[in-house]
Amino acid sequence: MKIAVVILNWNGKVLLEQFLPTVIQYSPEADIYVADNASTDDSLNFLKAEYPEIKIIENRENGGYAKGYNDALQQVDSDIYCLLNSDVEVTNNWLSPILGAFKNDPETAIIQPKILDFKNKAYFEYAGAAGGFIDKYGYPYCRGRIFDTLEKDSGQYNDTSSIFWASGACLFIRADVFKLLNGFDEAFFAHMEEIDLCWRARNLNYRITYVGNSTIYHVGGATLHASNPKKTYLNFRNNLFILVKNAPGNLLFLVFTRLVLDGIAGVKFIFSLKPKQTLAILRAHFSFYRHLPTLIKQRKTLQQKSNYYIKTSIVWSYFVRNKRFFKSL
Repeated sequence: MKIAVVILNWNGKVLLEQFLPTVIQYSPEADIYVADNASTDDSLNFLKAEYPEIKIIENRENGGYAKGYNDALQQVDSDIYCLLNSDVEVTNNWLSPILGAFKNDPETAIIQPKILDFKNKAYFEYAGAAGGFIDKYGYPYCRGRIFDTLEKDSGQYNDTSSIFWASGACLFIRADVFKLLNGFDEAFFAHMEEIDLCWRARNLNYRITYVGNSTIYHVGGATLHASNPKKTYLNFRNNLFILVKNAPGNLLFLVFTRLVLDGIAGVKFIFSLKPKQTLAILRAHFSFYRHLPTLIKQRKTLQQKSNYYIKTSIVWSYFVRNKRFFKSL
């Protein structure tokens, strides 16, 4: 079973200098690629001079995470793709449990390892933690992370478990499934495209698995910080994209409810003296309306049959019932 670790880079020479050595050291089973999204820094010269053994793919433009990987993976010959962020430190023997899980379960199409915080290694990291789920209104959350509450890693998620979505910070996927799904939806550009990909895979009865005895450490926010209005814009807009494409049931009620909840979030940002975040939500909604005809056409070509992990609202559970940890849901 051939595996390729593919790192998407955009002006990330500093990150490559810091994290690429551990990827090389601890990934003897894999071919390692750096897919460059038309960087304007010295990334490519650095790679060619310091790591001539690394395979380099030069994308023609910065098409974000989605198009960047779609373009790059066309040039990768492998059975398993590992899509790895450039701000990730991997650990010894991180690939063996992943490969074992793929071999032991042919129905498993996508896998995520345990993702801990590089800056505070005793805690789970926001982007993925111990595997992702989604609530009845489409809000994503994780084992080990609900909204901004991060759990300490005490071995509570050292298991192998079925999950709803795997984090794009480190996502393993069978190459044939990635091609069957036509890759990522490039309209997303970045953020939540992996949830869309996973939901489409689940709707075709593929399994998504968390493997807790494989560990990585993720910096997070290295490209777009959480406070950046562009990140807010992409997250709110793309979340609506996901629902229209993939959610079963009464879509009109679901989307209307989400728009109202987004409005409440916008008001909260105003009272928090963050008007740029409120404007980002408004921009996200207008972009969603512009894309809506295309999204509805996509919906008609896709299956919508996966149930949510919980039938209640994670917003209600977290903010009203004060349930801060996954085990209390």
